[in-house]
Amino acid sequence: MFPGLAREGGVATARRRLLGAAVALLLLAGCGGGASSSEAGLANRFDAARAWRLVERQVAVGQRPAGSHRLRRLAAELRSHLPAGRFEAIPGEPRLRNVVGALPGTKPAIVLGAHYDTLASPPGFVGANNGAAGTAVVVEAARALSRVPAGPGAREVRFVLFDGEEPPARLPEESPTFYSEGLRGSRAYAAAHRGQTEAMILLDYVGNRGLRLPREASSSEALWGRLTIAAETVGAARFFSTRTGPEIVDDHTPFLRQGVPAIDLIDWRYPGHSLSDRLGRLSRRSLDGVGETVVRLIGELREE
Repeated sequence: MFPGLAREGGVATARRRLLGAAVALLLLAGCGGGASSSEAGLANRFDAARAWRLVERQVAVGQRPAGSHRLRRLAAELRSHLPAGRFEAIPGEPRLRNVVGALPGTKPAIVLGAHYDTLASPPGFVGANNGAAGTAVVVEAARALSRVPAGPGAREVRFVLFDGEEPPARLPEESPTFYSEGLRGSRAYAAAHRGQTEAMILLDYVGNRGLRLPREASSSEALWGRLTIAAETVGAARFFSTRTGPEIVDDHTPFLRQGVPAIDLIDWRYPGHSLSDRLGRLSRRSLDGVGETVVRLIGELREE
């Protein structure tokens, strides 16, 4: 288990890690560390241009509800972009499948995930931020991490694109049973891989203009603390807020219910269930900031 990510979590643990990181940064500056990350700009491991093109590709496919022919064709493309990409079936949903990739290592693994389906209604919903952006960041983060040599004993990293996050008919906020009606891919994955996940990072609304990500209220405090340190290190702190947002049932929830530290990156101010969720509302800089941050975080976690 990672230091500071004990399943009981807690504010004190997160604060200790944040204090330790601040001291380390001060020591680095005193040793001639050069310009701060915020002055130097974003790090350059994550290819935001490629991520943007993948968002465009998904939106061009059109509406992509779970089980549709469009989504199944897109899934084959997404699988080809992930290391050791494969499909995993979802029990009881013969047309649904998660797309999974992995970088080898010791277990339990770190999981980076997003959902790749869109709403079934209203007609014409293309899900630029609500589906396509998170998916694109997961794929490009996998590519970036696959280029970084892993040390002896490094942890396995799994990349999971969840199918069936959206309910088959209603909007999530209109469903009193959203946990059991939606989240079909993440519930199936968590059940099939129980005990195999050390930490889970979920990307949802992460590509919008004016992105500002608070800690989603149920997200593990210690892991969120590690994320904000990573953001500061790569020069992406401006995309993250110090406040705590509302609690949201999402694809990280099945992991939390198993006691796995998990966080949800979601800017809930964004109208993610609206027909206005199109490319014009997204920003390459937002994709880049989130991508650089998660690549940094996972790179650190897998070596601990």
